[in-house]
Amino acid sequence: MAAPVTPGPSASPAPVAPDDLSGGGSRGPPDPPPEPKQLPELIRLKRDGGRLSEADIRGFVRAVVDGSAQGAQIGAMLMAIRLRGMDLEETAALTRALAKSGQQLEWPEAWRPQLVDKHSTGGVGDKVSLVLAPALAACGCKVPMISGRGLGHTGGTLDKLESIPGFTVIQSPEQMQRLLERVGCCIVGQSKKLVPADGILYEARDVTATVDSLPLITASILSKKVVENLSALVVDVKFGGAAVFSSQAQARELAEVLVGVGASLGLRVAAALTAMDNPLGRSVGHTLEVEEALRCMDGAGPADLRDLVTRLGGVLLWLSGQAEAQDEGAARVAKALEDGSARDRFERMLAAQGVDPGLARALCSGTPAQRRQLLPGAREQEELHAPADGTVELVQALPLARVLHELGAGRSRAGEPLRPGVGAELLVSVGQRLRRGTPWLRVHLDAPALSGPQRRALQEALGLSDRAPFAASSPFADLVLPPPRPTSTHTQQ
Repeated sequence: MAAPVTPGPSASPAPVAPDDLSGGGSRGPPDPPPEPKQLPELIRLKRDGGRLSEADIRGFVRAVVDGSAQGAQIGAMLMAIRLRGMDLEETAALTRALAKSGQQLEWPEAWRPQLVDKHSTGGVGDKVSLVLAPALAACGCKVPMISGRGLGHTGGTLDKLESIPGFTVIQSPEQMQRLLERVGCCIVGQSKKLVPADGILYEARDVTATVDSLPLITASILSKKVVENLSALVVDVKFGGAAVFSSQAQARELAEVLVGVGASLGLRVAAALTAMDNPLGRSVGHTLEVEEALRCMDGAGPADLRDLVTRLGGVLLWLSGQAEAQDEGAARVAKALEDGSARDRFERMLAAQGVDPGLARALCSGTPAQRRQLLPGAREQEELHAPADGTVELVQALPLARVLHELGAGRSRAGEPLRPGVGAELLVSVGQRLRRGTPWLRVHLDAPALSGPQRRALQEALGLSDRAPFAASSPFADLVLPPPRPTSTHTQQ
């Protein structure tokens, strides 16, 4: 695991009276501020285990934004942070510096209790944001979601939405406010105006093996949320074979840092711990996940996806004071899926963010087969079959994601184009009994066929056992909540 966030210094210097510039000695002019350190010196300091001051961190972030930091220097600093870690104060300082690298979002004061958002640390088949943002808007929330692209083997929300022809992820702050007024939600990316430093570092992390750095994850997530001026945030922290962190204990460490740093920045953050060994839902790949998100907004779709959407939504409605209990909030989100109001908000969001209104309407009102015709597809399909009788114990998400990455669903370098139609459909569910030869996976690919190693890797991802059929459990494992407000009347569930 990456070097953790460690506690900062516990002691603080004694206050100095405003007119005592010497701090207790003879009066005189204040000492001049120290010269800012050059980037090689900052990199060397962190490489050797030193602590960066807030001014050091601001200097590094400023160099990233103005272009004076070379790519090699950015990569070196990211690796130094990955290996040496940051304490809580450094992590909070990095979060503030990233957030202040661009424009701050300002909303009407009356919106304050309604402003909520959700973020995920990244999973395979994780299309929760596509469903939850419009569902929350249908419940009366304002959701200014600043999201990201794929990192490593995990799919990015923006990449999925851009597989819909015409969808535009870059929106100005003024456009975001109009979207929240008209629709109640938007899903956008970083731009030169919104957290530009994080956009640069985010791409660099993807190609420098620094995705799993705990302070970098924390600062990246929270910087995008600090500028949103939220009432509440829930972070879906994944753990398991296909997550950034393999164990629940590691995920809890990140969850506690997110909650703690969020509190120090004045942001109420809850962190859900959810399992990521199996793919979430039954579709992996950009257009396939859009289709599955629409099925969820039809009131159907896989049970694990629906469960996670409603639980996370329930936490947010409760945390922001819009529901008396988490269960009540979850029931409201479920109703928005069942009555079509979430799907209506999704259609309106698509049209407001550049999708032709006729296409948005056809996507949201059409059958699954009709939707498939409207979205980019792959040229070929190939089915894999169960090698023996047995009960599906698990479908390993990581090898599935890696093969799809090789086929063009992911990036190997920043800015590389994706193949939106590449993906895979699980034809079975965990707990289901199979007979030998039963189709269990359908791969959508632009290549003529899977290679031998790819086919073997996928077949080995299917875990069969002699167990009797069983019901799959929810991926939701635990929840880390912020300290209660002193005046709050809610009780922690």
